[in-house]
Amino acid sequence: MSNKEKEYWILWNQFYAQIGPIRFEQLIKAFGSAEKAWKAPAEQFSRLGWGPNELSLLKERENLLVKPILDIIIKHKATVITREEEIYPVNLLQIPAPPPLLYVRGELLPQDNLSLAVVGSRRATNYGKEVARALVPELASAGLTIVSGLALGIDAEAHRAALSVGGRTIAVLACGIDQIYPPSNASIAQEMLESGKGAIVTEFPPETPTYPANFPIRNRVISGLSLGTLVIEAAEGSGTFHTVASALDQGRDVFAVPGSIFSPYSAGTAKLIEKGAKPVTRAGDILEELQVGDQIQIRKARETIAPDPEEKKILTILGPNELHVDEIFNQSELDTAKVSSLLTTMEMKGLVRHLGGGIYQSSISN
Repeated sequence: MSNKEKEYWILWNQFYAQIGPIRFEQLIKAFGSAEKAWKAPAEQFSRLGWGPNELSLLKERENLLVKPILDIIIKHKATVITREEEIYPVNLLQIPAPPPLLYVRGELLPQDNLSLAVVGSRRATNYGKEVARALVPELASAGLTIVSGLALGIDAEAHRAALSVGGRTIAVLACGIDQIYPPSNASIAQEMLESGKGAIVTEFPPETPTYPANFPIRNRVISGLSLGTLVIEAAEGSGTFHTVASALDQGRDVFAVPGSIFSPYSAGTAKLIEKGAKPVTRAGDILEELQVGDQIQIRKARETIAPDPEEKKILTILGPNELHVDEIFNQSELDTAKVSSLLTTMEMKGLVRHLGGGIYQSSISN
């Protein structure tokens, strides 16, 4: 695609909210190029089924210039990728009505085709945060790019956890590329870009505010970029279910982390598991289901995350034995809640196995 043709794609995308990807594709097919469509008289659009609202947009073409838009893109060191270019994400190209173009800060790499969406509650509990910190580093170390929405809560934890082990992560925005939402997560975005381990992506034109209606549209890109979607925490009725619905529509796997039956933020994940989502208690559950690596790769990922001192203590107590949680508690001299939390985290890291009935065994070779 020539630079000139791409500029006309950018111009048409300024009408994205009114036209959308389906009509965008329709006009490219009808006229042969974005440039020809831009220069075509308004009456030719009537035969495409455009109504009065869409036709009224055509009057704005003569006043819309590409240079101010390009200036914003350049100012924020962004690039534009159309769906006709080879570097457009393969996974996203396969969904119904993929975005005509993406605005990208950072860089999208071929390895990002092996990616996992990690989503959940904005009001993440300590349990949800612990789960993200346990699972995501191992998944990222195994070679999965972590995709999320840079929102508060689980999204932010997922991005941070991937970066903590030098993994790749992609943030998908519900606004223009010239903004970061919420502003409180700007430091995460900055780390993603400065580390060279991340990319910030949006389909919305520059200067697009974060309208509530943009989030379901954004969520389909989060799931569309990914081989599967992991839901760590979600209340019933959570916006997370927009991402889940998109993943299912796109034929992608959905995973969910079990939680406390007493927590409203685990009610949604319980419902997902009840309806067929794959339950996840360790990173290996996802790696094995997605078939993105053999057991050596999984083991390598586990070895990347060294046990902390308290986890080492639990592993020493277990040794080669199978012990009941009460025996572990008695020997550890830690309180019951702490031991329970440690064992849950260690199981997710793949450091221990729960054999049932409160019996645990070390997964580390002795």
